[in-house]
Amino acid sequence: MKKIALISVSDKTNITEFGKELSVLGYEIIATGNTARILKNSGLKVTLISEITSFPEVFDGRVKTLHPKIFGGILFRRNNQKDIKESELNGIFPIDVVCVNLYPFEETISKPNVDLEETIENIDIGGPSLIRAAAKNYNYVSVLTNPNQYLEFIDQLKSGEINVDKRKELAVEAFSHTAKYDTVISNHLEKVFEQPQNNFRLNFKIEKQLRYGENPHQYATVYGNFHSYFEVFHGKEISYNNIIDLISAVELAEEIGGTACTIIKHCNPAGAAAGSNIYEAYQKALKCDPVSAFGGIVAFTKEVDQITAEKLNEIFLEIICAPSFTNDALEILKKKKNRRLVKQLKPTQGKTLNFKNIPGGVIVQENDSILLNMNDLKVVTKKQPNENEMEDLIFAWKLAKHTKSNAIVFAKDKAALGVGAGQMSRLDSSKLAKMKADEHGLDLKNSVAASDAFFPFADGLLEIIRCGATSVIQPGGSIRDNEVIAAADENNISMVFTGIRHFKH
Repeated sequence: MKKIALISVSDKTNITEFGKELSVLGYEIIATGNTARILKNSGLKVTLISEITSFPEVFDGRVKTLHPKIFGGILFRRNNQKDIKESELNGIFPIDVVCVNLYPFEETISKPNVDLEETIENIDIGGPSLIRAAAKNYNYVSVLTNPNQYLEFIDQLKSGEINVDKRKELAVEAFSHTAKYDTVISNHLEKVFEQPQNNFRLNFKIEKQLRYGENPHQYATVYGNFHSYFEVFHGKEISYNNIIDLISAVELAEEIGGTACTIIKHCNPAGAAAGSNIYEAYQKALKCDPVSAFGGIVAFTKEVDQITAEKLNEIFLEIICAPSFTNDALEILKKKKNRRLVKQLKPTQGKTLNFKNIPGGVIVQENDSILLNMNDLKVVTKKQPNENEMEDLIFAWKLAKHTKSNAIVFAKDKAALGVGAGQMSRLDSSKLAKMKADEHGLDLKNSVAASDAFFPFADGLLEIIRCGATSVIQPGGSIRDNEVIAAADENNISMVFTGIRHFKH
């Protein structure tokens, strides 16, 4: 019995080489429009699908493979006598290999100003049907959906027939391929047609298996396209915890903006500062908590130069991340073989979804991407913050947003002086921030402070005042706001309400 391979691909990568190998191995090739033309131009003998179906491609190619002679050839069971008789009666020949990939819908919608008509025309209909049919009949049919599969498949064909285990593997990849395709289409059209999202869909391809998760006994894998944002180009393999901390460091640095440096330890700021240059920013950030900075993650918003690299080399750091590094800086930093050096390839900020597993499903929210609107700031005390205090208040507010609740952050001259993170009470966060500042010889006198949420009682504000702050920024919204404002006025400090809360659990 003759062997037939059906080829219909949007991505033509290596398709002529694949077709030639199949032809040498005795396969007859059937194909659709553009694929057939390319294969014929390479010297291959190709039969158009329309010649088999006796029906032309119609509606600008919208219909070309949807025919019983094609789907029958894929789906009939080779060991089923009834199927065999029906195939003979209807002139249906078995199709043993199906090589199909789909219209580039995801690439189409990523283009700027793409119109709806072009989007719709890049929804593949016949392709997913062919793939699913071939995958369903994996006992007899091999289905390929990615050019990366061609070489190994041909090698196995040359050494003998493709065994059922390989066909099962290809079938699972095929169903995953169409599942992702449908997920992208559904998610996009929900937005375009302004429909409610009644289903939460995720479909990411495995990118890298990690050595382990938060702890050595936990399995961990990266899915999606993390490495389109970050290039790890030196040092040990990046770990699960490294990735989580790296994202925290970069997101905070982007929020600060300008020339900034952040130092993160366990997803909380151990230091953060803005400076006139990258070296100054790092020096200021490091002063906040040099002990916790040991083994931390450092992120910069600007290129790392030689003098900064020399300073970075003075302590052990897990990761140094920046948009670029000078050659002199790299020569210095690469002397430490295990430390990871990471190049940030593009911004991480944007409107995305955050989700966590819960029993029976997931809980989903938008990420906290809201920015502080200066026009919404409300000075609620008799005393007004001066210009420098206002700049520091905004800086401290950004840090509090990226610090685990309950969060209290003290800052001055656009540098963190003390950070109280993840405590059960705001009082404890204030005391912790003061203790850390004292440990490192930092004076909180005339500093400013930010609280990620309102003060339910005046005692939290009074603790901050005792620490030395002269101006405070907080959301407001407590039923005891008047009591808190009165305490600020009695102690002659200024206080600003944002109207925005930034809990981070």
